[in-house]
Amino acid sequence: MNKLLVTLLLLLTVRLAYAQKIVNNYDEANVGTFALPDPLALPGGGRITTAKQWEMQRASWLRTFQETMYGYTPDKKLTLRFQVVETKHDALNGQAIRKRINIYVTEYPTLLPIELVLYVPKAAKKPVPVFVSLNFVGNHGITAEKDIPLSERWMRNSPDTMSTPAVVKNKANEWARGVQTRRWPLEAILERGYAVATAYYGDIEPDHRDGWKIGIRSMLGDTAKANNWGAIGAWAWGLSRMLDYLETDKLVDAKKAISLGHSRLGKAALWAGVQDTRFAMTISNDSGEGGATLTRRNFGENVFDIHKNNSFWYCKNYFTYLGHPNDLPMDQHILLALVAPRPLYIASASQDLFADPKGEFLSALNAEPVYKLYGKAGLGTTVWPRPGMAIGNTIGYHLRDGIHDILLYDWERFMNFADKNL
Repeated sequence: MNKLLVTLLLLLTVRLAYAQKIVNNYDEANVGTFALPDPLALPGGGRITTAKQWEMQRASWLRTFQETMYGYTPDKKLTLRFQVVETKHDALNGQAIRKRINIYVTEYPTLLPIELVLYVPKAAKKPVPVFVSLNFVGNHGITAEKDIPLSERWMRNSPDTMSTPAVVKNKANEWARGVQTRRWPLEAILERGYAVATAYYGDIEPDHRDGWKIGIRSMLGDTAKANNWGAIGAWAWGLSRMLDYLETDKLVDAKKAISLGHSRLGKAALWAGVQDTRFAMTISNDSGEGGATLTRRNFGENVFDIHKNNSFWYCKNYFTYLGHPNDLPMDQHILLALVAPRPLYIASASQDLFADPKGEFLSALNAEPVYKLYGKAGLGTTVWPRPGMAIGNTIGYHLRDGIHDILLYDWERFMNFADKNL
């Protein structure tokens, strides 16, 4: 089938979806019925019954997500250069050692660096586990420290920055300092013995339709291909490059690196954890449609919403399923299963109906059969827990009471889970 015909079919599909006036459902009575693909079913018949068989089939499922949803991340081998810009031994009132590191891609000297900031507990006597996570507002926005340079990159006018003139004409200013400290309880994390490595996601690709033109995707790959990577793939790639640096830093235990993200960055954290098995654990917070929740479940956000608002996050093939998600060859419970046998944690919020918290729980529940192949216990219940309960073993889950956010409450549950599993 030639490219023109594929494009025409995609446009027709989109127009039909618009014509159907797809709306968001928030009534459990209208969810309807659906059948999930079986991750243990073999293409020629029969079922996977051992972990060894799953390992042989895993690559096929991974290709399905690459071809159908996130696109293929280019596998070109790149040479990275790490520049330690600063080491401060008394950060956060003497609690932390703070490093600022620029990550350069040698092959692309015009590409701006990923500006990584690393906080390590000063009291640590040995290398510590590390949360690896992108942030939404720049490194200056996660801490009240005045000596973190303001990012000069393009910034979104998000709710956190609209109440004050923190971002003017998509550029951060002094009002932006500490604007999301509620999402980054650094002192509490360090007190528990964990390090935090973070970078602004816009360092990798600005979050708008033309962002790829100045990000890593402008250098790697043909964005016109229907199965090439989208922005989520790029952000996941960035998490892996951050891990490349962490493997060189003796202050952290990179073998206990945890991929973590919230919302769209929760989607990226999942995709990074699936593709890069160096991540010892993966945590997704409120990642919703195209992340942890089931696509087939007619509740909250749907593929139509993603296409309308953020189609550049995914590959073009994904949107051939507009209006008929039941035809997808996979669903997100299989994405979660691809993390196995490593620990996986999914978090939801009770008022975050757009992200379908129950669908996130059901996705985690339906990933259990793969974990069982490895002798790993899953959630320990088939009942969606009430807000305030944290459940699970090698797969963990909690439902926080409240809105779409990531707070100290969530971090405390993540650290409890990491304490148990790492």
